[in-house]
Amino acid sequence: MTLVGRASVMGSLDTALADCLSGESRIVLIEGATGSGKSALADTVAERARAAGAVVLSSVASPAERQVPLGVLRQLVRSGQDRVLPELTADRVTAPSIEAMQAFCSSLRELSTRTPVVLCLDDVEHADAESLQYLQYVARHARSAPVLVIVTGSLHAEAQNPVFTTELLRQPHFRRLRLEQLSPAEVAEVAARHNRTHRRAPATELHRISGGNPLLLRALLEEQEDAWAEDSSPSPSSFAPGSGGPYAQAVVACLHRCGPTATALAQAVAVLGEFSSPSNTVQLLGIGATAAHRGLAALEASGILDGLRFRHPSGHTSVLDEIAPETRAELHRRAAMVLRRAGSPATSVASHLLAASEGTVPRAGGTADLEVLRDAAEDLLVQNDAHRAVRLLELAGQVSSDEQSRGAVGIRLAQVTARFDPAASERQASTLLEALRCGALDAENVQPLADLLLTQGRVIEASTLLDGSDPAQSAASALDAVIDTDVAASERLLQSAILTDATLAPITQAVQSIIASDHPERAVPWTRKLLAETNRCQAPGWTAVFTTLHAEALLRLGDLDGAHAHAVMALQALPDNNGSTFHCAPTAVLVRACSGMGRYAQASRYAGHQIPQRLLATLPGLGFLRARGLHHLAVNQPQAALADFLEIGRLMESWGVDRPAYLPWRSDAAEALLRLGKPRQAEQYVLQQLSLPDARRAWVRGVSLRLRAMTGDPKQRTSTLSQAIEELHRSGDRLETSRAMADLGRALQSDGSPSKGSAMVRSAWNLAKECQATALCKEILPDVPLTAPARNQSAPEGGGTSPEVRLSSSEQRVATLAAQGMTNREISAKLYLTVSTVEQHLTRVYRKLQISSRGDLPLDLELGSRVSI
Repeated sequence: MTLVGRASVMGSLDTALADCLSGESRIVLIEGATGSGKSALADTVAERARAAGAVVLSSVASPAERQVPLGVLRQLVRSGQDRVLPELTADRVTAPSIEAMQAFCSSLRELSTRTPVVLCLDDVEHADAESLQYLQYVARHARSAPVLVIVTGSLHAEAQNPVFTTELLRQPHFRRLRLEQLSPAEVAEVAARHNRTHRRAPATELHRISGGNPLLLRALLEEQEDAWAEDSSPSPSSFAPGSGGPYAQAVVACLHRCGPTATALAQAVAVLGEFSSPSNTVQLLGIGATAAHRGLAALEASGILDGLRFRHPSGHTSVLDEIAPETRAELHRRAAMVLRRAGSPATSVASHLLAASEGTVPRAGGTADLEVLRDAAEDLLVQNDAHRAVRLLELAGQVSSDEQSRGAVGIRLAQVTARFDPAASERQASTLLEALRCGALDAENVQPLADLLLTQGRVIEASTLLDGSDPAQSAASALDAVIDTDVAASERLLQSAILTDATLAPITQAVQSIIASDHPERAVPWTRKLLAETNRCQAPGWTAVFTTLHAEALLRLGDLDGAHAHAVMALQALPDNNGSTFHCAPTAVLVRACSGMGRYAQASRYAGHQIPQRLLATLPGLGFLRARGLHHLAVNQPQAALADFLEIGRLMESWGVDRPAYLPWRSDAAEALLRLGKPRQAEQYVLQQLSLPDARRAWVRGVSLRLRAMTGDPKQRTSTLSQAIEELHRSGDRLETSRAMADLGRALQSDGSPSKGSAMVRSAWNLAKECQATALCKEILPDVPLTAPARNQSAPEGGGTSPEVRLSSSEQRVATLAAQGMTNREISAKLYLTVSTVEQHLTRVYRKLQISSRGDLPLDLELGSRVSI
């Protein structure tokens, strides 16, 4: 294989051998890049010389023996059979005198009188100086003897001996032969000879990867053959050398034979990657431009590099893998300095600082290192690469030389970590709080840390930062800012703010303000918009935050199924960590939604989670307590529910954040007391809640009035419940509205208005069903199935079941509104129909359902065609 493309060179060598065999002296220097086939050609000549009866003496120089005097010459002497030349004695080894060299040359000439002599010296650039002096003497004084001297050497060797080469050039019987790399056509020929089948990678690809280097080409072909031996139907075009395979090993072998400077340059190019340039590599290694030029030329000539790029990634990887960890770390440190001076992007500089820290103890860096790491982290955040940004910030904290700068980096790290792991961000915030207590944070970091704590619901801790003298007062101010900001102001902020780590807190608070307002429905489109933005940012932590807020908004509106689905999504977006503050919020939504939908076993699993005591000092922790208390009510455990509600009240009062608009613990406690048969105590809590400023809000007033009706004067019950329904309807809470409607329906029935009461109860049932509040539906009408069959007064002829009833969509809409208690005129106004048309629709509905009045309309009208209302 190695003789492909070497016909001209081999012809010259054959001529030199023929001249030697005919009695003439010849000297041939074969030069070429590492792996170009110099040794193979020398071996071929040696084999042919032996076959012709010549004495062949050979030696191979190596870097390890360069300092051994006469080491190469002694190899030559000992390589001949029967010691055709006398052994060099010890005194001659250390002092190559003129007499010693004359004696050696005489012995060689005497030997050549009996038979031609061929001397082969491979890798002359590694030969010791003493041996080269002997060979120079032979070249000058054996011109008339049949002696052929074949020397191989590298074109770009570092340890060149110009005196030796110059002496050879002066001899008239000297011939210099240069080996070039194989052309694409020659590569194709080698591949065809190597692989007897017709399956082989394209010659252009083989040439591109090997650079025409015969050694690398042979390794490629062997690797290709091995790969195809394991694949019954390989695709030649898909072949590529793998990491650690024959090609990668051959690259390393070539690299070491190119010399230490070339090896160091290859390592520098591998470390610098896309930023490799002659200037950068010289600065990185601290070597001269001439040495760098020669080393890079050797690497390109050997086919390892193409310019300043590795010809294949596996070669790049193999060179990196060969570098000792300590050396690689130092190269990355130097690369960072070189790129920083060259004005390269901060992300590129930081990547080297990061690589330098892997597997080693990070060094305390200067201000420049710290700034580069922080700037690079911000650049990565713009690219939505939060995980790498976090790694850079972690390294920035490690290389920081003082506590203050470490604290500033820690604040930013906690903010960024919240993008994908709020629980980890909480732990980092706790560490920062400890640093604050030790005086390791300066004043400018207090507000960002407080904002972070507020987004985590850690109101007391945030308030302590903002006003350490009276944390309760500050906590109240923080919660007041969330609850009392009007919807218009919150929406203005949401319209103008761009979601970033710095704006996450105010944006979250703005959404919470809308949810707590009398227009919670306006939070839904905002949370949808923010979710789209978090998906674009690839920030699962933010996604979980706004998915939870979306679930809370849906829960506030009475959409139990939607709230449940989004709460599950919020938990699935994050690593499993039930001990974090964040998980309290979506878990609370799940408990309430499951309880409302009658999924008590599932609700119990969520409600049974053990909450660490420290989490109770957070707003999400209180929200979880309320959800657990409501679940206890749903499963008829009012005493346990009351304990949870009273604990919420104790904590909120102690913090100075007693806001029913956020958590109406008094009305919840009143509900539990009613279940326990203690109406007088329940009434006290209701009256207290109605006396608070938040009772002016529609939702707080609505839930309070419903319970006031149940604990107050029975004669005022219907009017109080009517007010409660009006307030709750205005607040958008359909679930609480249906509960109040059911209470009013029963009150009307007790007051002697059974028809009105039944209609109101049916309306309440329908509204609860729309909310998928199975538990409330069963509470309102325990004996009515959620899917009611059509009524049939008489069985069809021939027996069997009732025929399926199908209502048109118009009939279904009219009948549904009539079942909810609306008059014909109200229905006509709502559906934009004439009163006459409404009456006609109802007549047909009565006939189809075989009923006589609207009081007999079934509660579930999704019958037959099941057209949606």
